[in-house]
Amino acid sequence: MRKLMWVTLGFGAVCGLCAYGVPSGWRLGLLAAAAGLAVLTGMLCKRRQGLRRAAAALLGCMLGLAWFSLFDRAYLRTADQLDGKTREVVIRAADFSYETDYGRAVNGTFRLEGKPYRLRAYLEDGEPLSPGDTLSGQFRFRVTTPEGELGGTYHSGNGIFLLAYQADTVETTPGQGKELRDLPARLRHWIQEILHTCLPEDAEPFARALLLGDSSLLDYETDTNLKVSGIRHVVAVSGLHVSILFALLTAVTFHKRFLTAAVGFPSLLLFAAVAGFTPSVTRACLMWALVLLALLLEREYDGATALSFAALVMLVCNPLVITSVSFQLSVASVAGIYLFAPGIQSWILSLFGNTKAKKSRFPRRIAGSVSITLAAMVFTTPLCAWYFGTVSLVGVVTNLLALWVISFLFYLLMAVCLLGAVWTDGAMLLGGIAAWPIRYVLTVARGMAHFPLAAVYTRSPYIVAWLVFVYVLLLLFLLRKNRRPRVFACCAVLGLCLALLASWGEPMLDSTRLTVLDVGQGQCILLQSQGRTYMVDCGGDGDEAVADIAAETLLSQGVSRLDGLILTHCDRDHAGAAENLLSRIQAELVILPASGTAPENADGKLVYADRDLTLRFGTAALNIYVPTFPGSGNETSLCLLFDTENCDILITGDRSAFGERMLLRREKLPEVDVLIAGHHGSKNATSEQLLQCVRPEIVCISVGENNPYGHPAEQTLTRLAEFGCQVYRTDENGTICIRR
Repeated sequence: MRKLMWVTLGFGAVCGLCAYGVPSGWRLGLLAAAAGLAVLTGMLCKRRQGLRRAAAALLGCMLGLAWFSLFDRAYLRTADQLDGKTREVVIRAADFSYETDYGRAVNGTFRLEGKPYRLRAYLEDGEPLSPGDTLSGQFRFRVTTPEGELGGTYHSGNGIFLLAYQADTVETTPGQGKELRDLPARLRHWIQEILHTCLPEDAEPFARALLLGDSSLLDYETDTNLKVSGIRHVVAVSGLHVSILFALLTAVTFHKRFLTAAVGFPSLLLFAAVAGFTPSVTRACLMWALVLLALLLEREYDGATALSFAALVMLVCNPLVITSVSFQLSVASVAGIYLFAPGIQSWILSLFGNTKAKKSRFPRRIAGSVSITLAAMVFTTPLCAWYFGTVSLVGVVTNLLALWVISFLFYLLMAVCLLGAVWTDGAMLLGGIAAWPIRYVLTVARGMAHFPLAAVYTRSPYIVAWLVFVYVLLLLFLLRKNRRPRVFACCAVLGLCLALLASWGEPMLDSTRLTVLDVGQGQCILLQSQGRTYMVDCGGDGDEAVADIAAETLLSQGVSRLDGLILTHCDRDHAGAAENLLSRIQAELVILPASGTAPENADGKLVYADRDLTLRFGTAALNIYVPTFPGSGNETSLCLLFDTENCDILITGDRSAFGERMLLRREKLPEVDVLIAGHHGSKNATSEQLLQCVRPEIVCISVGENNPYGHPAEQTLTRLAEFGCQVYRTDENGTICIRR
C-alpha cells in the first residue's frame, strides 16, 4: 500500500504545477511524456525498489495530468466564461450571512449550464440571510481559478470558484423550510449563539475559534500573539481537534469496535460539516475514518497510507485544493510527524541518561510532545515562512505550556454547548469556569510572543539565507549514516546568531536610510538616521496585513520601539493600520494633524500638530509643516522634510497642487534628493511648481497594482520624466530602500 504514497505524490505535484501556472496547452505533451516515462520505468523496475517508486510517482503524474485536464475542461472552464461578466442569476444561501466593510457577504450555490457551483456573494446593506434563502438579481462575477483575471485566489482551494458582486437591486426570498443539507450551518450558528450567551466577552472569540475554527472575532493582537508564539494551529480546526473528539468517542463507547464505528462515522461527518469542510478538518476526518475502518475489519492501520489516501481523495474532489494553505500545512505537519517524530523522541529520551528515567511517565510525555512539535515543524516551517513571513522560535516551549489544557478545554466547551441547549444558567456557570483555562492559554501566548526573539521574520534576507542553510544542513544530516543531532543543532543555532547580527547590524552601516514599504494602495515609510527610526503613515491594502509588514520590517532590524510615528492625515490608506502596529511596536511619540483621531493604544506622547515642528537629533532634523488652513481632507496633510547630512527627503502626503503651492508660499524648501510623490502619483499632485522648486533626483511612488484610481497618472509620470527624475514604484519594484 505504500505505493499509494508515491502515486499521491506524483498526482499532487502535477496538480500543483497546473494550478500554479503550467499553460493548458502544455498538458497534453506532459501527459505523453509522463506516460512514456512510467512505461519505461515500469519495464526496468522489477529488481530495483527505487525505480518502482519512480514508476508509481510517474503513474501519479500521468493520472494527475489527465484528471486535472478533465476537471478543468468539464467544470472550471464553464465558470471561467463568467469572469468579468454581469448576469441575472438565482443564488441559494448555504450559510448565514456576515457583515463586511462594504455590506454583507454569504456563501451560496447556483447552477450554471446544469452544473452546481459554490460561490461567495457580496451584497450591499440588507437584511441578514439564513441558509435556504434565495437571491435573485444582477451580479457581476469574478473567477477565483488561475485562468481568471484575478490570477487565482485562496477561495478556489476551498471549492469556491466564483465571487458574485451585487450589480443591481436583488430580491430576497426566505427559505421554505429547514432542509437537511442546512443542518450543519444551523448547528454551527446555534453553537455560536450559545457561546455568545454563556461565555464572558473576553473568552468567546477564542472559544469559537477552538471549537469551530471561526477566528473572525479574534482581534489582531490576540491573533498575532498566537502566531508568533507558535500555537496558531489550535484555533484552526485540524487533526488536533479531531483527535480530541475521537478520544472522547472511544471513551464513551468503551472501546467497543462496532459501537465505536457506528457512532464514529456519522460523528466525524457531522463534525467536518459543522466546521465547514475546511481542507485541514476534512483531511483529519478522512484519516480517522480509516482508523475506524481498520478497527472494524481488524486490519493494520498505516498512517502514511492513510494520509496519502486522504490527500488523494481531496485532490480528486477538487484538484485546486493543492493551493489551499490549510491543506498544505495540514498534510505537511502530519507527514513530518510520521517521518521524524519517532527518531526525535528516541534522541530526546537518550539525553535523560539512565534507563529508569527513560521509562518514567513524565520524561516520555515531554519527549513525545517536543518530538511531535519539532517533527511537524520540519515541513511546515518553510510554508509558514513563505506565506506568513514568520518563523516562531518559542513554539516548542509554548506548546508544552499550553497544549496540555486544550483537550480539557475542548471537552468543557462541548459541555457548555450541550448544557446550553437545556439550561442556560447552568451553561453560563460552566462557561465562567471555561473562561479561566482560555485566559491561561492567551496569557501564555501573550507572554511568549513578547519574549525576546520569540520569532524571526523573512523580511530580512539574512533570515531567508539562514533557513536555506538549515535545510541544506538537514538534508546532509539525513544522508549521513553516522548522524550527530547535537552538531546539527549547534550549527543551526550558530547560523541563526550570525543571521541576526547581520540583520540588526546592516541598517546601522547607513548614515541615512529611506524605506518605502510595499503596502499596496497606501503609504508606509521608514526614515532612519543616527540610530533614530521614524515611521511616516501606516495604511494600505488591509489594516492587518500592513501592520504585519511594518512590524516585521522593524523587528527584522532589531527595532522594537519607534522614536516616532507621524500620520500625515487620517485616511485609512495612510493611518488604518496604525492601531494594529502599535499593539506590536510602541512609539515614543505619535504626531498627527490637529483634526486627526489618535489610535486607541498610543502609549507614547501624543502631539496634535497645530503649528510647525522640528525634531533634531545630532546633525539631522525632521521638519513637520502643518497645513495653511484648518479642516480635514487631503489638503490638510502634514508635510515632512527629513534633512540629514547627506540626504534630504520630502513627503507631502496627499496634498494636491493647491496644497503644494500653499507649502511653497510659506516655506523655503531646498533641493531634495528624494521626493515621495503626492497622493500616490495622482495627476493633481507632484505639480510642476513643486518639481521646479525641489528638483528631486529620485521620486518614489507608493501605489497598489491595478488600483481603481488610475494611479500613478500618465500626466504625473510625464512631468517626472521631463525633470529627469529617476522613478521607483512599489507596484513594480516592491519595497524601495534608498541608502546613503
